[in-house]
Amino acid sequence: MAKRENESYSLKDLMKVVIKENNLSKGMRQMDVREAWNKLMGNGVVSYTESVQLQNKTLVVKLKSSVLREELSYGKEKIIKMLNEEMGEEIISKLMLV
Repeated sequence: MAKRENESYSLKDLMKVVIKENNLSKGMRQMDVREAWNKLMGNGVVSYTESVQLQNKTLVVKLKSSVLREELSYGKEKIIKMLNEEMGEEIISKLMLV
């Protein structure tokens, strides 16, 4: 029978290792960005959001309403700043509303 090591690891640390070893960082970042968008933008904006995709450092948000798209375009820099703060690092440098 194999001898058991007494080292203990947190689940968070183990998940980081699994994500890194299996090259899942890009997909996890996509999920984190979607969650941050939903959390920060609220139910009103989320209900008009069709998709949120991170492509390199550009966040592409597809909206159902042209009026909302125009309204959000005035605050692009603020939205980018809020999302980066929520993510804890500068992941997004450009926001495209389509």
